[in-house]
Amino acid sequence: MSEPAVIRSTQGEIGVLTVNNPPVNALSAAVRTGLDEGVKAFGADPAIKAIVLIGGGRTFIAGADIREFGKPRAGTDLNEVIRIMETSPKIIVAALHGTPLGGGLETALGAHYRISAPTTRLGLPEVHLGLLPGAGGTQRLPRLTGAAYALEAMVSGRHIPAKEAASKGIVDRIAEGDLLQSAVAYARELVAQKAPLKRVRDQQVKLESPTAIADFERSIARKARGFKAPWHIVKTVQAAVELPFDQGLARERELFQELLTSSESAAQRFYFFAEREAAKVKDVPSDTPQREIKTAGIIGAGTMGGGIAMNFANAGIPVTVLEVKQDALDRGLKTIRTNYENTAKRGGMKAEDVEKRMALIKPTMDYNDLKDADVIIEAVFETMEVKEGVFKKLDEVAKPGAILATNTSGLDVNQIASYTKRPGDVIGMHFFSPANVMKLLENVRGKATSKDVIASVMTLSKRIGKIPTLVGVCEGFVGNRMLRQRGVQSAYMLEEGALPQQIDKVIFDFGFPMGPFQMSDLAGNDVGWRIRQGKKEKEQRNVRYTGYVADAICELGRFGQKTGSGYYKYNLPDRTPIPDPEVEKIIEENSKRLGITRRAISDQEILERTLYPMVNEGAKILEEGMAQRALDIDVIWVNGYGWPVYRGGPMWWADNVVGLKTIHDALLKYKEMSGDPFWEPAPLLKRLVAEGKKFSDV
Repeated sequence: MSEPAVIRSTQGEIGVLTVNNPPVNALSAAVRTGLDEGVKAFGADPAIKAIVLIGGGRTFIAGADIREFGKPRAGTDLNEVIRIMETSPKIIVAALHGTPLGGGLETALGAHYRISAPTTRLGLPEVHLGLLPGAGGTQRLPRLTGAAYALEAMVSGRHIPAKEAASKGIVDRIAEGDLLQSAVAYARELVAQKAPLKRVRDQQVKLESPTAIADFERSIARKARGFKAPWHIVKTVQAAVELPFDQGLARERELFQELLTSSESAAQRFYFFAEREAAKVKDVPSDTPQREIKTAGIIGAGTMGGGIAMNFANAGIPVTVLEVKQDALDRGLKTIRTNYENTAKRGGMKAEDVEKRMALIKPTMDYNDLKDADVIIEAVFETMEVKEGVFKKLDEVAKPGAILATNTSGLDVNQIASYTKRPGDVIGMHFFSPANVMKLLENVRGKATSKDVIASVMTLSKRIGKIPTLVGVCEGFVGNRMLRQRGVQSAYMLEEGALPQQIDKVIFDFGFPMGPFQMSDLAGNDVGWRIRQGKKEKEQRNVRYTGYVADAICELGRFGQKTGSGYYKYNLPDRTPIPDPEVEKIIEENSKRLGITRRAISDQEILERTLYPMVNEGAKILEEGMAQRALDIDVIWVNGYGWPVYRGGPMWWADNVVGLKTIHDALLKYKEMSGDPFWEPAPLLKRLVAEGKKFSDV
């Protein structure tokens, strides 16, 4: 017979309720019912003077069971459990350790007193699921901490260290030694003192200033753009300030339900699980033996190489950085140090941490210094000729079993692997710039890449703070391959009647950080210009050339923000893009030269022509097996390309917001209008529409 979800025991006159729902004691129906029954039973027992609530295993209650959201309710409602705790005739002490988050912290706030292990980190992170705390957290936390602090804590969703929580009154005491014994002793002390049944709900909310809430709204205006949950959290705290507790609680429940049924929260809940699933490789079992990685080597000390090196140093892994010229090496190390020092100035690390991390980075110009590295990543110039030289040299010096990785953003990993006698050791590790900031790591398996290398690199990715995905070898891999489709249509629409600022605004309003032309100006228009020249794109591609306007802009030296002009003007150092009549003239002249009569293009057409082709390309990628699942594509786009998480990712958005038939029919409409085979729906998309299925069914 299995143990109950909440175990009752006693230590003398103290009743102990131990939550027993491993691994993280999630608030399942069985746990909620167990708490309800346990509190009532001890409350009615004359031999029990106080109750301690504690979590078994590695944590106190770590939160709600997310999989229950939106489903018919079973067991006692959490709000009812907390009401029963608050109204218990016996003092209840919540003993916190691990990560009491969300509903876990809300449960603890229903206790009369809280004691915490010194290593505890607690919080109300529901905002990351597109929700707000729905069991009184928005009403109780401000009563302990004040409105402004509670707003910041809930809208950021951050984990609060125990010491900070104690300073803000969230916990009453930090335990010394064994948590259970400390909690029992604290409960006995409270009984002996005849301490009151201190209910958080009975306290008043402290409003730090008359404008505290309005000031907070202004502070999050840009960061919270497009999200619903942060603004609903503000409304609930406003209710805590203005309304009696029970009315505030009703307002919280109303707004929680509104969020729970929103597409934004559905998208964010989907993404929560997708990110974890993307780290799993279908044909690589979780028990696959992995290669030990204690040291790393990076070839190239430029922006990318330096950023990659920082990831290893941040994880405490010694890394050797190789450059062919001393001045390039010195410049790279100086940039790394400057980045660390700037982080320290902002309070992101201590000054001594800068030196610790720099000490882990060894500069060299000698390939032999890489001979003992367990993993070596090249971050050199993006041409096959340069990569060939690097990998032939690595084949000579790297030790047997070393993982050899290329940071290429689109070159053929199989061809790169062929330059070695050990293609099974070669894998792509496509970092995104700046590599020390961007979370996505698009790992690329070649046809010969061994499974232990894949398993090792997926684990290493998480170890160095990245969100890993695994993709196959194709031009542009997954992210850049789909991005190209958006770029093609953006360029065509410039020629047909749109302007950069209109296209950028549509993409920005959809939720991206910026549109394609602002992004190009930021990255440098000369990058794409040189690639187009190298590929001789006009002759090689059986599609309408997309670079006429871009080439004309670059020929004027308008390379973007760094030159003060690109698709926009910039009054440097101010980087605000300003629409430029000179660019409009270039665009109009190009349309005339191509014989295109310009027309008004609606925002809806821009949205469809930029995003629907991306979804169609995603369908091709899935069918070719270049991505394992639709969710992998979504994780790549959210973390690498700024797709708004509250829209779930392009494939989830297509499945659940737009509908595959709508996209399929729009593609055919544009094909008929243009005669361009670009718009032909992918075979997988056609099949799914015919069968009434979704990408998530593949």
